[in-house]
Amino acid sequence: MLVSSFLCLALGVGAWTLHPAATLAPALVLLGILAFFRDPKRAVPDHPGVLVSPADGTVTEISALPRADLIEEPSLRIGIFLSMLDVHINRAPCEGIVKAVRHSPATPRTKETHSILFEHPGGAVVVRRIAGHIGRRIVAAVRENERLERGQRFGMIKFGSRTELYIPQRLLAEVTVRLGDKVIGGESILARTR
Repeated sequence: MLVSSFLCLALGVGAWTLHPAATLAPALVLLGILAFFRDPKRAVPDHPGVLVSPADGTVTEISALPRADLIEEPSLRIGIFLSMLDVHINRAPCEGIVKAVRHSPATPRTKETHSILFEHPGGAVVVRRIAGHIGRRIVAAVRENERLERGQRFGMIKFGSRTELYIPQRLLAEVTVRLGDKVIGGESILARTR
């Protein structure tokens, strides 16, 4: 962020020497960068047995799977699409210990993915992040055996496109969102566990 912001400022100064109106384009790009990397405070719910959204965005998928990434049992996947206007900071869906971290770098045919297995008192859930076509950069500030609180920041997807939450069916009591719902990372309750 610092490099791109400095570059926009330098372009703005250079554009000013041509014509003051020419500074508008670098200024708009700088505002877009600052908006993209924003990190607002969140009111994390303290209700027991809830899973909060790991990202801001729109719920685009709620589907049952025979098994999930890092969970070898029937699970529910809740997919969240992040637009360029959404906050791209990721947050823990529950309190718990990071039991596994799996990273798959991008290839010419696949996108970069990053999965985190959270072990909490009720069982295990997984957050899987998928980088978009533009930035292809996932930042992970979490390690195995690290303890996170519900709603705690653990990284971001730079210009990312999707975040998924996998919940084992045996833990699931209720899904509290529907397709098309806008969710807020660390704040919106996606599901309740048993």
